[in-house]
Amino acid sequence: MQFKKPLFWDIKKISFWSVLLFPLSIIYLIIVWIIRVPYIFKNHDKTWPIICVGNIYLGGTGKTPLAAEIFKFLKSNGKKPSFIKKQYDYLFDEIKMLREIGDTFSSKNRTTAIKLSILNGNNVAILDDGFQDFSIKPDLSILCFNSKQLIGNGFVIPSGPLRERLSSVLRADCIVFNGGRTKETLEFEKKISSKIKEKKLHFFYSKYKIENTERFRNKEITAFAGIGNPKNFFDLLKENKINLKNSFSFPDHYKYSQADFDKITKDISTKIITTKKDYFRLSEKQKEICDYVEITLEIENRNEFENLIESYL
Repeated sequence: MQFKKPLFWDIKKISFWSVLLFPLSIIYLIIVWIIRVPYIFKNHDKTWPIICVGNIYLGGTGKTPLAAEIFKFLKSNGKKPSFIKKQYDYLFDEIKMLREIGDTFSSKNRTTAIKLSILNGNNVAILDDGFQDFSIKPDLSILCFNSKQLIGNGFVIPSGPLRERLSSVLRADCIVFNGGRTKETLEFEKKISSKIKEKKLHFFYSKYKIENTERFRNKEITAFAGIGNPKNFFDLLKENKINLKNSFSFPDHYKYSQADFDKITKDISTKIITTKKDYFRLSEKQKEICDYVEITLEIENRNEFENLIESYL
């Protein structure tokens, strides 16, 4: 599914389009509620620890990099974790990325993927996405937000970028703001904290880090990206003093044609780079003239975050 986010989703005020589409948002919420009802009173089978890394903002919140950090931590502490991913044809790029890191199981049903992981001998499941999957009851639910977009205009799909109403954050045990602290994230944290009465909601911040900047130093760069928020990727390059000459944005999970690539590579004086997620969607021929940026997360108060993970195992 190739999806390009509407610009009005991130405008911090009510727009004509958000009002026009609001009735459809109501219908969407009703459908979500109908899907959820059968699971409200369901007894969930307890297998072994399940950690869900999800979001309520559609795309570009840093779920996969955070899931990767959790995987590495668990593995270094003697656990045998696995990634659980719902299988969609358009998500093959993310599944390839996860498999490069470690055991990854995907199925059209996450419960089936978890069972396959158990048969493989894994003992902790990390759901990359799944906060809206009510058939599974995670031991630890982590919600990711991008510090720049946060909740966009605050409306639910299609009036805005939210997959659920904002009140759904109360189901989470932990919120991670990927992209650092801003005035808006601190205000959001304060607002959410004021609504929590029955449990403690943990807040953490992280920053994106480019691990292979030396490959792009002192060169003019053409960058392209087909991810949730391409502009964030281009901004990160500039923040790391990378000389960005040209940039091309495409819809999330975009499948590049040769015509697209001819346009991207037109400026032969520049080095061509993209995200690792985009790189996995390129043909072998296209990969020969393109490099990818290795991006990880630096989590503030990492020890505290890792202690939180351990406390739920």
